[in-house]
Amino acid sequence: MHYHFKIHKEGRGYWAECVELKGCITESDTKKELEKNMFEALNLYLEEPADSTYLAPLPDKKLDRSHSLVCIGVDPEIAFGFMVRYYRIKKKMTQKQAAKKLGMANIYSYQRLEKRCNATLSMISKIKKLFPELSVDFALA
Repeated sequence: MHYHFKIHKEGRGYWAECVELKGCITESDTKKELEKNMFEALNLYLEEPADSTYLAPLPDKKLDRSHSLVCIGVDPEIAFGFMVRYYRIKKKMTQKQAAKKLGMANIYSYQRLEKRCNATLSMISKIKKLFPELSVDFALA
């Protein structure tokens, strides 16, 4: 999964904004450092939503052809957790409801799943049954 950033030159430095995610911005003195900062800003933005009901937009695939934008990948563990949260919210489920349907002992285990997720194959199988439209390939691309 990757999002698109527009880079701006300002004085001796640079700043960048994610086109799809309002408020996801970063800055740097060099382009090399800016790339690292874009990755970090993007992952923090997706890992730490304002609340458990915030539905950030998915990446816009139409922007892949733009030469004026830079593609920045999402850490696969964060991308998978983001996708779980995305489809839970699309189905209008609470974290507690999702945890129960996945057979989890408590909501805290589920909340960790929506953060930086390194799910087992068994858990991925349960998640795919609950959210069949979730694409593991999309989260990893």
